[in-house]
Amino acid sequence: MALKKKKTTSNPSRKLITAVAPKNAISEQYRTIRTNIQYSSVDEEVRAIMVTSSGPSEGKSTTAANLAVTFSQLGKKVLLVDADLRKPTVHHTFQVNNIFGFTTVLTKQATLEKTVIKTEEDDLYILTCGPIPPNPAELLSSKSMEQFIIDAKEMFDYVIFDTPPLLAVADPQILANQCDGTILVVYSEKTEIDQAKKSKELLQNAQGKLLGVVLNHKEIKKNDYYYYYGTYGSK
Repeated sequence: MALKKKKTTSNPSRKLITAVAPKNAISEQYRTIRTNIQYSSVDEEVRAIMVTSSGPSEGKSTTAANLAVTFSQLGKKVLLVDADLRKPTVHHTFQVNNIFGFTTVLTKQATLEKTVIKTEEDDLYILTCGPIPPNPAELLSSKSMEQFIIDAKEMFDYVIFDTPPLLAVADPQILANQCDGTILVVYSEKTEIDQAKKSKELLQNAQGKLLGVVLNHKEIKKNDYYYYYGTYGSK
């Protein structure tokens, strides 16, 4: 498999803690989440993972990117897909252009193999959003999307999708049904309980599998220092 070898450099304003400080307490929490995902299902493989949130600015994209890094640190080949076809951010995080990407592959204008980009992290590849389409929901519910997941699983050990917030658009519900599991990110003291419950209900209605919830930006005092990190909880 000859994958695109273009290197990327993480945006200084959006450094991924798991890449730049793997021994940090926050990085350890991401590894804990990774381990819980690996053991979340005994009978079925969890390889296509969707990461979403109830609303905007709750940390889903940061969580998705850091989880992708931690899986790649196991020596697993990982693809991070920017499936937020309305407000994509992966190309900003990794400082690459967004001319071609996920939508280019779904519309059969390019192959997955020729569109993915190798990052500076060993075994971590990204697929940016590509041109923002007028019909995101239709693309995600297409036969092309079904084939995309099949192809991606053949090429990579893990495929992580960064999607829009659940309460904003229908896109995550469509994708949840096609992935092996979903991680819901909630922001401490910001995400309303009713919003989180509604998000869980939407996932259940879509027949998506909720693997667990990541509590983001939880402040914990330890030895007079403050650590901000996500904690993982089962549904």
